[in-house]
Amino acid sequence: MVERRNFLKFSLSAIPVGASLVAGESIAGAAPQALQSNAIAPEVFTTLEHTVVPGAKPSVPIPLSAVSRFKQYGYGNWTLGNPLPAELRTDLMPASYDATTTRRKEKLLSFFTISDIHITDKETPNQLIHLGRLVESHLAISAALYSPVMMCSTQVLDAAIQTVNALHAKNPIDFGLSLGDVCNSSQYNELRWYIDVLDGKVIHPSSGAHLGADSIDYQKPFKAAGLDKSIPWYQALGNHDHFYMGSFPVDTPLRPDLRASYTSDTVFATGNVLADVNNLKEPVYYMGVLDGASPDGAIRHAGKVADFPHPPKVAPDANRRPVGTEEWMAEFFKTSSLPVGHGFTPANAKAGFACYSFVPKSTLPLKVIVLDNTQREDDGSPDIHGHGFLDLQRWNWLKAELAAGDAAGQLMVIAAHIPLAVEETNPPPVLPTGKKQSPMGWWVNPDPTAPVQNAVDLPGLIAELHRHPNLLMWLSGHRHLNTVKAFAGPTPQAGFWQVETSSLRDFPQQLRTFEIHLNSDYSISIVTTNVDPAVQEGTPAAKSRAYAIAASQIVKDGDKVDNYNPTGDPSVHFMPRGSYNAELRKQLSPEMVRVLKAKWG
Repeated sequence: MVERRNFLKFSLSAIPVGASLVAGESIAGAAPQALQSNAIAPEVFTTLEHTVVPGAKPSVPIPLSAVSRFKQYGYGNWTLGNPLPAELRTDLMPASYDATTTRRKEKLLSFFTISDIHITDKETPNQLIHLGRLVESHLAISAALYSPVMMCSTQVLDAAIQTVNALHAKNPIDFGLSLGDVCNSSQYNELRWYIDVLDGKVIHPSSGAHLGADSIDYQKPFKAAGLDKSIPWYQALGNHDHFYMGSFPVDTPLRPDLRASYTSDTVFATGNVLADVNNLKEPVYYMGVLDGASPDGAIRHAGKVADFPHPPKVAPDANRRPVGTEEWMAEFFKTSSLPVGHGFTPANAKAGFACYSFVPKSTLPLKVIVLDNTQREDDGSPDIHGHGFLDLQRWNWLKAELAAGDAAGQLMVIAAHIPLAVEETNPPPVLPTGKKQSPMGWWVNPDPTAPVQNAVDLPGLIAELHRHPNLLMWLSGHRHLNTVKAFAGPTPQAGFWQVETSSLRDFPQQLRTFEIHLNSDYSISIVTTNVDPAVQEGTPAAKSRAYAIAASQIVKDGDKVDNYNPTGDPSVHFMPRGSYNAELRKQLSPEMVRVLKAKWG
């Protein structure tokens, strides 16, 4: 069985054709109405101050789709709990290191990360909603494919951005990084909603016939707050941004009609791809849609094909079309926030090459290397496309960026969607223990003669990273987790940290802040803190938090969110309720110490 962090992360028959709305457009035929805004709670805090504590798991089992019964049986309840202190981590420091003798000398940088937003068009005809219901015994799968959080993805992002703005007003933030999977299934309208929320535009979070747009809270148009214009933000590519459901090339030979299914008026039918990816070509189940006219997002048009007298129909929408990597990047130039392109250049978009680097502060010798380490559409992989991968061009580019950073005397941070060495590398599909492989580890082409291969294996990549003592950390998303891993090197200076940021979709629905400090002994402290969006009671974002908590309570393995560590790595510490705050110490090379001493004395 494929695991969650692995697989991914309505209308009636005679409804007339509709068109999806992007910012600034209006619903055809609809009466003008005042736009709602989605305010956040007045108190904004991080998990260093308060934590979100889910209520006890209710005793009455109900299915995840029984949204109308959540409150009745006590699902989704939460309270504010105690602070989560930052754990001081000295794993990478010499054995003789005494942390008590060191004080912070200078704050160098402050930034935030968001990841795996999974903006979802809940009314598109080919989301795998019914498949999620078929495997509801497993959070890792079922909530990835169907969860009531699908109703409110734009509003949750808006709440997160307002929370960042409030934190920025207290303590200025230099920039933001989005670590990929902004879309759920590589759709144009999903991408535009995402960019437009950060730009502060009018969002119409419905598609097709726009059912419920004048009456249902999660369907109503709203004015997004937008990220504070003084905060530049940068973007990385995720597997869901250019693969169908993050898993299959849109033009896969397994299903020649997959591309057309995005904008079709007929609900998509397929088999259980979790049991076998080849079942994608088997039209066994209609996958269903969410009914936007239903307050609880009822599932319609889902079930066995044999049980339907006629194929179920929806209002088609041209703006549901899938976007390839080139067009995906090109959309980031259609923005009112900075920088234009959000890190990508026109050359990036033209070539489909989603790698770049930037220097966030001209006065600081530090650069951020944004790396595309997702699989290629033409790699021929027979598996879910969620593995880590670098073709030769990207591998050579990364090595050149690291070497240039060393030569320039720069500290370095790598931001990539997929983390390193936290899931088993494929193949084989079955481990010696009998457990199935995760399709989120480093990719190895099972056909060594195939023209597309990974240019570097995982040990080779880690060995290369250890050759660059100026590398502070590797940032990633993908697994919807908040883990921190130490990559100890052959010397203390060679080590680096890996920090994962959880998803805004699944509990705990958090972002991260980072502060990088220079210490009095010329070591570096990286203070990383989880932040819950400050949701206002009664808003769709607040409902989404309750839905996300309910999902973790309902499905069988929801408690794994506390400590998901399949490899048993001792450097991955316990995450109470899925959150983890830390101060990460890192020793610098003598050359880098000289550079910083020349600047800060």
